[in-house]
Amino acid sequence: MKEAANAIEVEHLDAGYPGVTVLRDVNFTVRKGEVFALLGGSGCGKSTLMKHLIGLNPARAGTIRVGGLEMTPANRARILRKIGVMYQSGALFGSMSVLENVMLPLEEFTRLPAQARRLLALMQLELVGLKDAADKMPSDISGGMKKRVAIARAMALEPEILFLDEPSAGLDPVTSSALDDLILRLRDTRGVSFVVVTHELPSIFKIADRCAMFDRARQAMVALGRPCELRDGSDDPFVRRFFNRGEEAPAQPPSNPESGVSHGE
Repeated sequence: MKEAANAIEVEHLDAGYPGVTVLRDVNFTVRKGEVFALLGGSGCGKSTLMKHLIGLNPARAGTIRVGGLEMTPANRARILRKIGVMYQSGALFGSMSVLENVMLPLEEFTRLPAQARRLLALMQLELVGLKDAADKMPSDISGGMKKRVAIARAMALEPEILFLDEPSAGLDPVTSSALDDLILRLRDTRGVSFVVVTHELPSIFKIADRCAMFDRARQAMVALGRPCELRDGSDDPFVRRFFNRGEEAPAQPPSNPESGVSHGE
């Protein structure tokens, strides 16, 4: 099979639920090795779209390809081996230790001996800086640590693509920044592609190579591009308001007409 040019391709997708369309005619690609953010206000369809991308909900219309495979019932099992998912709360099993949570995908989807599974899980925990917390229970660690454990579990099967749902939600600025650093390190060292659902502007400008923005009222994707390009160059008032909401928006560099380079370059 010819290697896919992009990590994800979405063409003319209508997203929603039985009898309800949330987004119409969505088109974008996620390039290999990039962090791609899904942005917009509450209820705009970000999380609904992600559920379609990971195969939890069937598309109402259109096509999704992940790693070159079309998202169909016949291909879903193969696609799931290519991806990992971190849900907003972390979704750790409270009755299992940190190490047992990370080992779970290895137990479910490989035939490796127990010692090998343990070693691989410890390697993932070391990657996220939590090897020393292996024997702790989820109730004994902080919210930021739970999210890092969830990322380690999502990485257990060495996926090509990681989906993160609001990774910075509920975290203090220092912890959120450390999580952003982890995402960039995984992108740079492992070549992982990321799809991140978020509304946190500092994280967007720090980690996102490109982003797609959605508007609930129009049921549509209304912007696609690099964060700085959308902030500085969009002609859509909705997009401008999102990226320039008071002090959260980063200061724009002074314009230099002689440089020949726009702020978004």
